[in-house]
Amino acid sequence: MLAPDRILRVTIELIFILLGGLVAWLALRGRILVDRHGKMWLILSIVLILWGLRVLYKPGQWWTRWENCTRGLSLALLGALMLAITRVPFAWVGPLLAAGGAVLALRGIIGSALIFKPR
Repeated sequence: MLAPDRILRVTIELIFILLGGLVAWLALRGRILVDRHGKMWLILSIVLILWGLRVLYKPGQWWTRWENCTRGLSLALLGALMLAITRVPFAWVGPLLAAGGAVLALRGIIGSALIFKPR
């Protein structure tokens, strides 16, 4: 049986897998409309990049190093994708949003594997 803290972490990773799959599916079907030239989109992308870099450089326990690395890289990459969406032609917005969903799903899969890895 898993400890309660590991069950919570696995549940959070499962939410990321489902969220990433939903975003990728909706983006590929053309059902997501975003104001990619708005100020809030730009602010959110910059905040995600900075938050990801903060997670990467924040000191933590040595046994959670890979989990923190996965979280930080996924946040920074998602922020960079969102920042790129503001500058690409409209035809590329759907595939880039789908790539963002894939980043979230991959983060959840890798995070779950790291949680189940024996210490």
